[in-house]
Amino acid sequence: MTMAHVTTDDLKSQARRLRDAMSAAGTPLTHSAALEMIAKSHGARDWNTIAAQAQRNDNAPMPPAVVGATVTGEYLGQRFRGKVLALSKLSQSEYYSITLHFDEPVDVVTFDSFSAFRSRVNATIDGKGVSPRHTSNGKPHLVLDHD
Repeated sequence: MTMAHVTTDDLKSQARRLRDAMSAAGTPLTHSAALEMIAKSHGARDWNTIAAQAQRNDNAPMPPAVVGATVTGEYLGQRFRGKVLALSKLSQSEYYSITLHFDEPVDVVTFDSFSAFRSRVNATIDGKGVSPRHTSNGKPHLVLDHD
């Protein structure tokens, strides 16, 4: 687990598991000693240092999806299911760049006499998985469903 994703609860849980394992092995460990050992195992100087870093992670917004995840939603008004191939936060912004590969190609044209299918798309989405760009009818280009 990289420090970028470790929360205070994660660290405290690791310390509890360490205490339990050490106690079961016949070497009791205080809670504060376990916290210090967990901090050092993550490369931090001490518990206070890693707790401050984790506190920032506790309050950090979570991305709307993760690379490799299967997601569902609507693209240009059409339902889809697909895989997240890439996701990156756009610098100095609340938006993300996302690349999706649809399980089944999506027809992005609404005319009966014409079709245009897309299997892979790149889009910009916010932290809720909604595109800031809209179609002429006012609907977002892309909307990810929430679990």
